[in-house]
Amino acid sequence: MYKWLAIILSCLLIAAGISGCVYSKAMAPMKKARDAAEERLKSETDIKSADEFYLYNGSRTYYVVIGKNSKGQEAAAWIPDNKKDKVHVKKISDGVSKQDAVNKLLSEKKPKEILGVRLGMEKELPVWELSYLDENSNLNYYYIHFDSGKWLRKIENL
Repeated sequence: MYKWLAIILSCLLIAAGISGCVYSKAMAPMKKARDAAEERLKSETDIKSADEFYLYNGSRTYYVVIGKNSKGQEAAAWIPDNKKDKVHVKKISDGVSKQDAVNKLLSEKKPKEILGVRLGMEKELPVWELSYLDENSNLNYYYIHFDSGKWLRKIENL
């Protein structure tokens, strides 16, 4: 009896180890992208800390970092994956908050579940991208302009 218990526990430990290795390997490119974005953040902006990190894949890839600048104000930096392109920085207080973006979605649509809210950049415009499931469990994307809070575009029923 103890022999079988030892075999089962050994198999579970091996499976957990393999799962940990696979997860670590899968997350390595994301960690590398975050490290590169934080390096550019420190060398090209006044943002001193990286509190939140988003990887945005829209028409172009951006790494978005939210942190505090040297004055202690919360700011966001949109860092393009192309090192030749300019980093865009805005104070969070100058745009629509994450909660206001969610409230706008809730007032205009009736999502069953909000899957994610992240900052991104579309056509040189900073946006909040909200992904959600509707009442039919269809995937939808809703984009709100960060500066004005106005609806920019939506992708529905995926």
